[in-house]
Amino acid sequence: MIRFEHVTKYFGQRHVLADLDFEVHRGETFVIVGFSGAGKSVSLKHMIQLLTPDHGAVFIDGADISHAGSRDLIRLRERFGLLFQGAALLEWLTVGENVALPLREKTRTPDGEIRQRVRETLSLVNLEDVYDARPSDLSGGMRKRVGLARAIVTRPEIILYDEPTSGLDPVTSRAIDQLIERMRRELKVTGVVVTHDLFSALAIGTRIAMIHEGRFIEVSTPSEFVKSRHQAVRDFLDAQYITKKGVWEEYKHETH
Repeated sequence: MIRFEHVTKYFGQRHVLADLDFEVHRGETFVIVGFSGAGKSVSLKHMIQLLTPDHGAVFIDGADISHAGSRDLIRLRERFGLLFQGAALLEWLTVGENVALPLREKTRTPDGEIRQRVRETLSLVNLEDVYDARPSDLSGGMRKRVGLARAIVTRPEIILYDEPTSGLDPVTSRAIDQLIERMRRELKVTGVVVTHDLFSALAIGTRIAMIHEGRFIEVSTPSEFVKSRHQAVRDFLDAQYITKKGVWEEYKHETH
C-alpha cells in the first residue's frame, strides 16, 4: 500500500535516509522505532509529502506521492489521518469543534450530520461526555484521544501516528495502544506508528522496523524482533529491559 523505493534524504551534509526500501501492507500496523535522530519522523513526513526525497520515490497504491502535483497531492492526502505528537488541538475550540474540523474543511457534510459523526467518533475513543469541553480541561491522555478522534473522523484508509504515547504515564500509554489496535481491528485502517516506546511497539505492531543510520536494520514481527541478533537492536531492547525471549521485565532498582 505504501512503498518506499530507494528513498534518500540529506539535511545539509547529514545523511538522514539512505536508499530506504520498504513496503507497508494494507491493514497492518507498521511500527518504526529507533534512537533519537535516526530518521523515524522524517520517514513519516515523506508519506504525505511534508518532505520529499532527494533521490527515490514514495508510492501510495502505485501513485507517486513524492512528486505529485497539488491536485493529486490533495486527493492522496485525503486518504490519511494524522495523530500529531502533541495532539495539536486548537485551544479556542471545543472538543467537538476540534474533531469536526476535517469534515468542515474537506467536505460539504451538513451540520447535523457532522455533529452526529463527531459524537460517534468520540464514542469510539471512549470520550462521549467531553463534546462541549475545552482542550485545557483535559488530561494528556484525553487530549491524545481527541486528536485520534479528529484523525479518524473522515474514516481515512491510513493513519499516521507520531509518538502517540509520548509524555503519557504507563497506564494511559497502554490505553492508547488499545485504541490503536481497535482502529486496525474495527475500522480496518492501515497504521504507521513512529515511537520510542518499545513496549507500545510490541503491543500494537504487526511488524516492527528499526531504523539506524538511515536504513532499516530489522523488519520483523514482534516475536522475531525481540530475538534479533543485530547489536543496535539488542542495545535498544536492553535499554528498555526487554529480554531476548520477548518477556517484559520489570526493572527493579536494587539498593544496598
